[in-house]
Amino acid sequence: MSPYLDARAWQESWDRQQEAFLPDREERFTAMLDIVEAVAGPAPRVLDLAGGTGSISLRALRRFPRGTTTLVDVDPVLLTIARASLDDRTAIVTTDLRAPSWTADLPHDGYDAVLSATALHWLDADRLAALYGEVAGLLRPGGVLVNADHMPDEGLPGLSKTLRDRARERRNARYAAGAALSWPAWWELVERDETLAPRYVERTKIFDSTTHNDWTPPAEWHESALRDAGFTEVGLAWRGGTDAAVVGVR
Repeated sequence: MSPYLDARAWQESWDRQQEAFLPDREERFTAMLDIVEAVAGPAPRVLDLAGGTGSISLRALRRFPRGTTTLVDVDPVLLTIARASLDDRTAIVTTDLRAPSWTADLPHDGYDAVLSATALHWLDADRLAALYGEVAGLLRPGGVLVNADHMPDEGLPGLSKTLRDRARERRNARYAAGAALSWPAWWELVERDETLAPRYVERTKIFDSTTHNDWTPPAEWHESALRDAGFTEVGLAWRGGTDAAVVGVR
């Protein structure tokens, strides 16, 4: 008998691990989907960029049952969980955003919205700026890109440091009490799982030689890059502490 993957349990595990880093994670998702509804109505066509386990797609399709999503990612572990979780309203594409050719793997263009959350900070400045331009070409006129990530306010350097330090203290307290899994602890569970372990081996081959940049410029950098990429309106859609969601209108 083939090993069984309980996708719902793994989604819950992923959510709890992520919420240790991002206590207001659901708030940013809601803010993003509010924008989608405003520009596209009840049946949006969404591109879920670096979508991982499908966190955004799952929430988008619960809110918009008549909508569709395209999820792109390169991580074989997270994609395995996504495929076991999502239905045929989602096209799942394995592609690497580090390569400019990634758009050729998509089933179509003309998206109403491109959404990404806490995923693009591993790209360097040149690649992320280029990616914004590539995304602009995938959106219909009036469509939106919303990228939520670590984006400190450069006018509040001291307060931003204080907020980051306090968040780290809370997170470490939760780990110590067993209230949440840390990032390394979650991947240790993956490595021991009968179904996901082979995908974990694949993952190490993809990421083993890749430097994780963890590059987190201020929101102003993102706004400037979006303007340079040709977006007609640019600004912040949401802020929570040192995280923010920047939006660009095509």
